[in-house]
Amino acid sequence: MARSIVHMDMDTFFVSCERLINSKLNGLPLIIGGGDRGVVASCSYEARTFGVRSAMPIKMALRLCPQARVMKGDMELYSKLSHDVTQIIEEKAPIVEKASIDEFYLDITGMDRFHGCYQWTNELSQSITKEIGLPLSFALSVNKTVSKIGTGESKPTGKLEIPETMVKSFLNPLSIQKIPMVGDVTFQLLSRIGIRTIQTLSEMPAEVLQQMIGKNGIDIWKKANGIDNNPVEPYTERKSISTEHTFGQDTIDIQKLKSILVGMVEKLAFQLRSEEWLTSTVVIKIRYSNFDTETKQCRIPYTSADHTLTRNVTELFDKLYQRRMRLRLIGIRFSGLVRGTYQINMFEDTEEMLSLYQAMDRMKKRYGFDAVARCAGANLKTKNNNVS
Repeated sequence: MARSIVHMDMDTFFVSCERLINSKLNGLPLIIGGGDRGVVASCSYEARTFGVRSAMPIKMALRLCPQARVMKGDMELYSKLSHDVTQIIEEKAPIVEKASIDEFYLDITGMDRFHGCYQWTNELSQSITKEIGLPLSFALSVNKTVSKIGTGESKPTGKLEIPETMVKSFLNPLSIQKIPMVGDVTFQLLSRIGIRTIQTLSEMPAEVLQQMIGKNGIDIWKKANGIDNNPVEPYTERKSISTEHTFGQDTIDIQKLKSILVGMVEKLAFQLRSEEWLTSTVVIKIRYSNFDTETKQCRIPYTSADHTLTRNVTELFDKLYQRRMRLRLIGIRFSGLVRGTYQINMFEDTEEMLSLYQAMDRMKKRYGFDAVARCAGANLKTKNNNVS
């Protein structure tokens, strides 16, 4: 039996959130980003017509569209509305994967026995727009790849069904850039040998493609042929990453404790970015010398940035550690994870900050985590890292 997989994507999510609370922004070219030295985190379709794109420096965007209104953005608002949308989808869909703050995969295989799958999906999308007020696009097809490409082709506020018999005819004329995993480098490489459409790519021997672009070649070839057996992985807020540090000798040295916390955050934040997670919940754990254990947590806007997480962790630690008794253990846990990248923080950071994170992460991946570190946490040696 063919699967029924839905991909839902909130249209220009950050922009739509801002317009939801301020209707005067409707119809205006709008850029969500981090000031003059920052980059574009999101932009409206009105701005896109001038060539403005995500990750573009704000200065360049304003040269292309000088009449655009630039807003810093409100990640707390975006996180709240994302949770609201998630709750509606989880209440109605049997299997939900939250792929990022604003996109979802739903496996509704077999539901056509009770409803038409397209009709059911359409009714769900209408419920979201009615209850939350945000526009979205969706596509229904046989797997995640085709559905995701379909959503992109249906925007804005589009609704598309691609049955199994129409997958090839749908994919064939599209640019290879529409395939997930095909970035600029791969596109340029394939374009130089005349491969620009999905049909041409699908007819290429898979082994040759693998020799050209490496281990991802087979996966890209399969996607070009509409083949994707990856399951929709149920979304759960319980997924987390954590680390603990047990002292050889109990301590009350606040400066030492905070230095270690900085290093722990840096290590976990790097893990978040490497695995493309964003966290929305920070938990601090302390154990006193008499073995009393206390925890404290807070919800935060989705992030994977060291400096943002460090600020929240240290503030939480200050609130939790009140007894002035020696500590034998401290721990941090990041939970409420969703798929996403550091790009989500673009509206609060400068282009230089983004470049710094990217450069540090490249060095850590190439030479090991300890190759580069912030001074405050450079000497940290932790243990008991885990993912749950």
